[in-house]
Amino acid sequence: LLPYDRAYPVICFDEACKQLFGQVKPARLARPGRPARVDYEYERRGVCHQLMLCEPLRGWRHVNVTERRTRRDYAHCVRDLVDVHYPRARRIRLVQDNLNTHDGASLYETFSPQEARRVLDRIEFHYTPKHGSWLNMAETEINIMNRQCLDRRIESQGLLAKEVEAWERERNARQARIHWTFTLAAARR
Repeated sequence: LLPYDRAYPVICFDEACKQLFGQVKPARLARPGRPARVDYEYERRGVCHQLMLCEPLRGWRHVNVTERRTRRDYAHCVRDLVDVHYPRARRIRLVQDNLNTHDGASLYETFSPQEARRVLDRIEFHYTPKHGSWLNMAETEINIMNRQCLDRRIESQGLLAKEVEAWERERNARQARIHWTFTLAAARR
């Protein structure tokens, strides 16, 4: 494990998909002696994606909510990481899985060659093993987000983005960290 270095931060990246569901019938509010009632019937309203960036040693995370998961969405997320979130970092160590969109080609498909090269010169890719995505702490952060923030029906991408933004702001204010212990014995299981 490397010590914390602001000039060379270790950032974990992962993404998740969330189905959007709307209510068919309005819920009945709670009354004295009666709990609230929510009908189990729902209406599908599509999906949206969350692109999670987190720096476990600092207790920081940022989530981009997008309509789709494309190379373009990934490229913009990486450029924001370099230009907006870590403009003073010399080089960003980016831990991520081997998904086909998670590479430099996504930046070249989205930006001019000069812009793609400028961003990529500040990124050092570190890919998790094929069956070792659990090594990427962004996946753990996504699970925490799902449990604390997205564990109910959400009907629109806009509402999901607002909920995630509030969750992110609160966790970042506390500098909440993932308590994760890695041992060689656990890695061999």
